[in-house]
Amino acid sequence: MTAYGIAHLRTTSEHDDILEYLERIQATLDPYGGRFVIHGGPVTVVEGSWPGTLVAIAFPSMTQVREWYDSPAYRAILPLRTKHLDGDVIMIEGVDPDTHDSAAMAAALRARR
Repeated sequence: MTAYGIAHLRTTSEHDDILEYLERIQATLDPYGGRFVIHGGPVTVVEGSWPGTLVAIAFPSMTQVREWYDSPAYRAILPLRTKHLDGDVIMIEGVDPDTHDSAAMAAALRARR
């Protein structure tokens, strides 16, 4: 099942460390099948507020997201980002678009009440 590493970065910076992080991150993703699906860019806010930007990286599985994040290669560059950008990072498993049914999910939630 596809899983994602998602970062909501509330601040942005063009610090030299951030540029180095950007130059080096793909090499840390490749062994784990990670690929950017969202990497910054303009955001159209239609409800609430959204300070900052969004980054989403897709991986073949949750195991691979965790292994990438804990890998020595990624840990070596992580401080380049964390010293200069404020934000939140999560890992989350996706749903199977061929079988996910929101109505069935609602029915199961109702049944638990």
